[in-house]
Amino acid sequence: MRLRVIDLDGSVAAQESLRRRIDAGTAACIEAADLAGAMRIVASRRAKVELLQRLGQCDGEGKGVPVFFYGSGDFHHVTSVLLGRVEEPVTVVHFDNHPDWVSFPATVNCGAWVNRALELPQVHKVVTIGPCSDDLVRPEWQFANLRAVAEGRIALYPWRHEPSRVWGRYGKTASFRQESGHLHWRNLADEDWSDFLDELITAIPTSSVWLTIDKDVLGPGDACTNWDQGELPLRHLLAAVERLASERRIVGADVCGDWSEPRFSDPFRATLAYFDHPPRFRPTPEQLSVNARINASLIDCFQRVLS
Repeated sequence: MRLRVIDLDGSVAAQESLRRRIDAGTAACIEAADLAGAMRIVASRRAKVELLQRLGQCDGEGKGVPVFFYGSGDFHHVTSVLLGRVEEPVTVVHFDNHPDWVSFPATVNCGAWVNRALELPQVHKVVTIGPCSDDLVRPEWQFANLRAVAEGRIALYPWRHEPSRVWGRYGKTASFRQESGHLHWRNLADEDWSDFLDELITAIPTSSVWLTIDKDVLGPGDACTNWDQGELPLRHLLAAVERLASERRIVGADVCGDWSEPRFSDPFRATLAYFDHPPRFRPTPEQLSVNARINASLIDCFQRVLS
């Protein structure tokens, strides 16, 4: 494992499990705080190019599968930047409380990065696991890329959600069935997790997999984030990582979903954050400490399965 911290917002680089590895030289820290204002929520072209250059300067350090930690889920579109560096056919397995499938506007942003990933020729499919969010309420009104779901390029498996009201025709896939004007999703909360993982492995069309984890897929007891949170149990997430690593070749992974104070240099991003984020709060040190604990568990898991 090649552990990398992209220090955009200061939320992860100071965590003991990561700082200890950075100080010991077993993890690399890419300084990027100066890019945060132009990366949060929506990435500017200049910031994206600069981040790629800094990542390239770090490529020669260490061996093994790259694993990135980079802070708030406001930066989840960093995943699409990282995927642009993959040079082989890959399936993205995406754990998140939000589908991140918005088709408009067509920018590199945290709510649309799945579509940017699917534009890459090497990305064959995105499998999203765990949403419970309101993104599935009348998804067409929210510019959801349901056509990609119907075509099988996105497979979406909510942890728990009511049927979605739709007007288009999307048929039936492994993750939903359409009845009249509603998509009835499979709720993984009602299924055997091991059986689902068996099915998941079989449906992955490539030998290589990229893992991306937004910790807002977990409940408040296992994460403190800038976004509303889901209900996926941590033990299910860790079991999925272990199973995927045993059955497919993991070529990279990234983790976000830490909390950081949203700071913006322009009113455009500030306005987007105001309407997209849940009511703002300032967590206590005790609430924030859960992120360091879960990140340490994820690092231990990656070390074990990627060795």
